[in-house]
Amino acid sequence: MDIKVNKIDSANAKAEAKVSNTFLEEKKNKIAKDISKNIEIRGFRKGKVPITVVKSRYKERIEQDSKSQALKDLLDEAIKMLEVEQNSIIGEPWVVRFDTEDDGLDIEVRIAFRPEIDLADYKEHVPDFKEPEVNEDEVKEKIDAMLKTSAVLKNIEEDRSLEEGDFALIDFEGFVNEEPFEGGKANGYSLEIGSKTFIEGFEDALIGMKKGETKEISVTFPENYNNKELAGKPAMFKVTLQEIQYKDIPEEIDEETAKRFLPNEENPSAELLEEKVKEQIKNEKLSKLYNEELKPKFVETIVEKVTFDLPENIVEQEIDLALRNKIGSMSEDEIKEYRQDPEKVKEIRESLRDEARKSVKLTFIVDELAKEQKVIVNDQEVVQMIYLEAMQQGQDPKRYLEYYEKQGLLPAVKMALVEDRVFTKIFDDKLKG
Repeated sequence: MDIKVNKIDSANAKAEAKVSNTFLEEKKNKIAKDISKNIEIRGFRKGKVPITVVKSRYKERIEQDSKSQALKDLLDEAIKMLEVEQNSIIGEPWVVRFDTEDDGLDIEVRIAFRPEIDLADYKEHVPDFKEPEVNEDEVKEKIDAMLKTSAVLKNIEEDRSLEEGDFALIDFEGFVNEEPFEGGKANGYSLEIGSKTFIEGFEDALIGMKKGETKEISVTFPENYNNKELAGKPAMFKVTLQEIQYKDIPEEIDEETAKRFLPNEENPSAELLEEKVKEQIKNEKLSKLYNEELKPKFVETIVEKVTFDLPENIVEQEIDLALRNKIGSMSEDEIKEYRQDPEKVKEIRESLRDEARKSVKLTFIVDELAKEQKVIVNDQEVVQMIYLEAMQQGQDPKRYLEYYEKQGLLPAVKMALVEDRVFTKIFDDKLKG
């Protein structure tokens, strides 16, 4: 086998080989001998089947295996000639050319390596910023909202009509075309009048009702209603007002209220709650600043300033992924059009190359930064994040996780966690420094 190896750049290499028929024949004979040791053919003792018979009986398999062995030998020898460690190879080598000719095989293979990245001056590219400030009004507004949300509902004993701002405890049943519909009935439902959580006009129609009163309310479901069977249709609700209620919001934070909001603190107090709330608001502001302002600026700068060669196989994979996503958003007519015109598909694919290269480049930069910052995310943390997301959306965590696993999304989730922690640490260090 005549092999030539050339490094295209620091992350990519090309290996070419001329494989003679003599070399392939030697491979075929060895493969046939190995097969003959284990097969049984009538008329021959086990292990004594002539090579010529084996080669005739298993011709296609031996042909394929000999070519596969030639390719493996080429790769093994190319890696030796390149003098690189096996663990530095990234992705699967890909075959550019594999031609059968009269005198043997003509093969070209591309091999990619993990790029060498110099991030020595990355801190110089971190944008300057000031720590967000939190004023007393913001703390008070937050605590007031917490008090309101957690306040207990109490019945209004006064004999009066329902007003905006009250909480109505109602029983209701909805009808469309005089027929009840699924999900349109509830008993003991608490509705804040003026919250606009129900269909437009529903809450306004309740105003003026008295405890124990029953009323029929006519409304129309909005055109964009999430239940398509009800969208845009007129409906009638029979509503009974059971109680008029209000939220008993504490005027000040007493010891009991402080304990409720600070269950893990030894000495909860109004002062400690204000301190914790102030810290929470500051962290929320920092998170927004980091993600919406600093991260985009930093990423744009570092991707531009840091230069290194990219493994082309990884870039091609990223382009393929972007292309699949783009096709997935197309109409059937558009997909049909592109199927009939392969050149258009090539044009789209090439239009995705620049963004794909930036994405791959950023991935390697984040990976290198994670090593420098000693940021590690384990698999259990990934599972916990997916479970939390599922619970927040009211989904079954196990099924949610299964979906991520089947779609092959776990590495992307892990990478997102790593990226978030890396940038947070970098910006936190900048703030402290």
